[in-house]
Amino acid sequence: MDCSLAQLEAIVRNRICKVCTERTVDGECGMEQPSHCALFQLFPQVAQAIQSVKSNDICQYIDAIRQNVCSVCADHAADGSCETRQRVQCALDAYLLLVVDAIEEATGKTFDRTTLSASGAPVQVRPNPQMQF
Repeated sequence: MDCSLAQLEAIVRNRICKVCTERTVDGECGMEQPSHCALFQLFPQVAQAIQSVKSNDICQYIDAIRQNVCSVCADHAADGSCETRQRVQCALDAYLLLVVDAIEEATGKTFDRTTLSASGAPVQVRPNPQMQF
């Protein structure tokens, strides 16, 4: 499925902004300068990095984001560190799993969530027979 960059951004905004901790009671962006949101300030690079990955391993998405987005972010230090990310104030980093899911879903990729893991090792998802529904 082909989505324009504007369509992808609208999908991500719809999914992420409504759960963002910076959101006000009125549902508006509560950032002092909303244009400085790392997720949307560099959205073309974010979308390209995510779409360049063909894997169920989230680590590969993180690597693509670090290489293609964080490396050009104004908050990124020469040594690769990021104070904004370390203070948990980077929306891209905080909501990366949701962003990846939204973009991949919008472009037609489906994840095999029974084997999805951060380490790359298979995760078996089995119902717990003791759980009551």
